[in-house]
Amino acid sequence: MQKFIVTGGRRLRGELALQGCKNSALPIMAAALMCRGECVLTDCPKLTDVYSAARILGCLGCKCSFEGNTAVISAGTLSGTEIPEELMREMRSSIIFMGAMLGRAGECCVSVPGGCELGPRPIDMHLAAMRKMGAEIREDGGRLICRCPDGRPKGARITLPFPSVGATENVILCACLAEGETVLNNAAREPEICDLCSFLRKCGADIRGDGGSSIAISGKESLSGCEHRIMPDRIAGATYLSMTAAAGGEMILTNACIPEMEPFLSVLEQTGCSIYAGSGRIFLRSGARLRAVRDRIRTMPHPGFPTDAQAVLMAALAKADGTSVFEENIFDCRYRHTDALVKMGADIQVLGKVAVVKGVASLHGAKAEATDLRGGAALITAALAADGVSEITGISHIDRGYEKIEEAVTALGGRIVRR
Repeated sequence: MQKFIVTGGRRLRGELALQGCKNSALPIMAAALMCRGECVLTDCPKLTDVYSAARILGCLGCKCSFEGNTAVISAGTLSGTEIPEELMREMRSSIIFMGAMLGRAGECCVSVPGGCELGPRPIDMHLAAMRKMGAEIREDGGRLICRCPDGRPKGARITLPFPSVGATENVILCACLAEGETVLNNAAREPEICDLCSFLRKCGADIRGDGGSSIAISGKESLSGCEHRIMPDRIAGATYLSMTAAAGGEMILTNACIPEMEPFLSVLEQTGCSIYAGSGRIFLRSGARLRAVRDRIRTMPHPGFPTDAQAVLMAALAKADGTSVFEENIFDCRYRHTDALVKMGADIQVLGKVAVVKGVASLHGAKAEATDLRGGAALITAALAADGVSEITGISHIDRGYEKIEEAVTALGGRIVRR
């Protein structure tokens, strides 16, 4: 079992290029399943979740190869429409293959997805939307057997009860090859949705309104392949900026998606960090001690503060001057990292969806286990700001979303080794 050994107490300084976005690459890889031609994805991050998506494509008969950060996917013919349970459980976003397969083949067999345990993430919205588009879905021994009686899904008017990113992606994927027009209301507005739609339009899809709450898709008979560059990862960017803010120092983040990161940057700036952004570059300078954020930090769907950045910012604010209050409105179990931060000396009180973080003068190294992806990144953030040495286990969670995070931290002058 691998672990990270982090020695804190060093100011960070340097330049770092932002990796491609995990939450964009995964649905786009699922979308490539729908294309008759070859798809070339550049800036594709080398992550365990990406490799899991590649294995799913492979089991369905697609050819998927990697060279550096370029993925080449060919889905000319499919050899099957069933994804084994062990592959589905490798990542939570595997459910998006449902919409892609229903669009391409009119049928599929999947199971409930796995990934980080962040509390209930029901797929009821996914199933209700697919049924509205003509799919018959029944459960058999934990498997979901889905079939469109006419061999092709049908366009429909769908209103989501919550702007779920995954459900929005599934409807878009299914609708691209459906018969007729689909109108999706209360759609998620995350930048990764726009990146998925940009890719699909290059492949010949007719999609309008992405980035807004209502998206219209006119189904096509088929889609072709294309070349597409995966957008930068705004959450990885938030993580490295939080690390530098916590440990003190300055950094330049290149290949940055500045408008998409603005909900995070506007909050981070309240800590007293100097932030300058422009031309795809973000410069951050952190002073001697951060200030607590005065306003309550509420996680919300985009363009609100992103839930995926909550844990890393909390770790940075553990040593801030004053008290910061977080309110988690997306996931029920997104404070699992707080016990480890308290073990490092943080003063955090959790009551339901609220966490009160009273800044302390110093943190100390400790042994801690990462229980999820972003919580694991938060432990590294706190360890870099702590005195002494920390040992972080459970790092397979971290590898799901960060490409060689130890090399990135080392490039900034931090002390971290993988053992």
